[in-house]
Amino acid sequence: MIARSGSKRWVSAADAAARKAGVRVGMQAAKAQALFRGLTMIDADPVADAAALERITYWALTQYSPIVAVDGLDGIVMDTEGADHLQGGEEPMLARIANQFRAKGLTARVAIADTWGAANACARAITRETVIVPRGETVRAVEKLPLSLLRLPDKIVGDLRMLGFKNIGELANTPRAPLTLRFGPEVGRRLDQMFGRKPEPIEPIRTADIVEVSRAFAEPIGAAETINKYVARLVTQLVEELQKKGLGVRRTDLLIEKVDGTRQAIRAGTAKPARDVAWLTKLFKDRTENIEPGYGIERITLVAVMVESLEETQKASALVEEEVIDVTPLIDIFGNRGARVYRVAPVASDVPERSVKRIGAATDTEEGSWINHWRRPVRLLARPEQVDVMALMPDHPPAWIMWRGKRRKVKAADGPERIFGEWWERTSEMAAVRDYFVIEDEAGERLWVYRSGDGIDPETGNHRWFMHGIFG
Repeated sequence: MIARSGSKRWVSAADAAARKAGVRVGMQAAKAQALFRGLTMIDADPVADAAALERITYWALTQYSPIVAVDGLDGIVMDTEGADHLQGGEEPMLARIANQFRAKGLTARVAIADTWGAANACARAITRETVIVPRGETVRAVEKLPLSLLRLPDKIVGDLRMLGFKNIGELANTPRAPLTLRFGPEVGRRLDQMFGRKPEPIEPIRTADIVEVSRAFAEPIGAAETINKYVARLVTQLVEELQKKGLGVRRTDLLIEKVDGTRQAIRAGTAKPARDVAWLTKLFKDRTENIEPGYGIERITLVAVMVESLEETQKASALVEEEVIDVTPLIDIFGNRGARVYRVAPVASDVPERSVKRIGAATDTEEGSWINHWRRPVRLLARPEQVDVMALMPDHPPAWIMWRGKRRKVKAADGPERIFGEWWERTSEMAAVRDYFVIEDEAGERLWVYRSGDGIDPETGNHRWFMHGIFG
């Protein structure tokens, strides 16, 4: 990608192949073209890039954290304090973020640290996909990083290098007064923000159509009863706005702005779009005890970050109403505690591990069913486990198997059931087959095993045996 300013043209971005050929960001376009014959050069579009980054940031707001903002020209910053438990903790959250970006064709480097500045620097310095800076280890993590990662203007960074400073640690250990006298307060401000000595609140991204209500206080509040009272009022206002638009909320964020400039956020989700004031109020009331008011709260904001269409339903009159048990509230409670609640639905696939998929706990059942008539185990292993087997090929069942260190003699068996690979899913399965057997051992336990391949042609599989399920 080639950026330009007047007559100057330089490389603003390069893919892996171009970097391997020696192309570097900041290199003059003519030099880059001379390095590699046939190099594809495309004019950069900063406006489109900024719009795309804003769309990705808004998507991250609905997925990961109540406080998300654009960070520079190529980054996203999120305050995940209090939200990471919904993802199973910091490590699973980082892995999920990286995997979801990769699934969208984007390469992301993700860092967690105590401060925005430290996370910003580490994400741009690491060579691996993810990194977690332990709490209290910010100094050790950033002291060897270059000055360019301190988010200072390029001229200040250049002047600091001319003075002999090479990294952030050297600059942080220098007396502050001479630096302030020469460069102004910016150097000290960035150092204080990076090391957590000065707060750096994140202004969350907002779109024109997002529904939010807020309440500012002339006198800061802090008592739990007062917080709950105003949260209930905001929920009522939010529901009124949603009702006007015919919407129900699926994910709602409560943002707490404190007098010291810091923010705290609470996220509540529902399995179905909701406009029930009492229920939404309860979801937040159950968690407002986690709010730390500090020196006081000066503003509370309630934001509907994920909404869906919700039409009013009229109950049919009847002398005796049918009792309908709605488990959605229970699903909401578990979900807001960080539990993963889901259902499984059938998928039209002969390959067992592809024949089911996870769907939302309150999602309407999709039309579909399993198409085979063979028996299936009540428990399918997360992945097939290789076993040692003695069996005559090509069509005989095992005489015995060795699974998880225990040898089992086969008393009875049924099969084989042949399952062919799905070449339209993976080209490597063009000739692949599996031969499944239901076997029963001497203890009466029934197991589901298969041989990879038809027992004759090596192209159909390696003829190894695997345990795949238990009938119970």
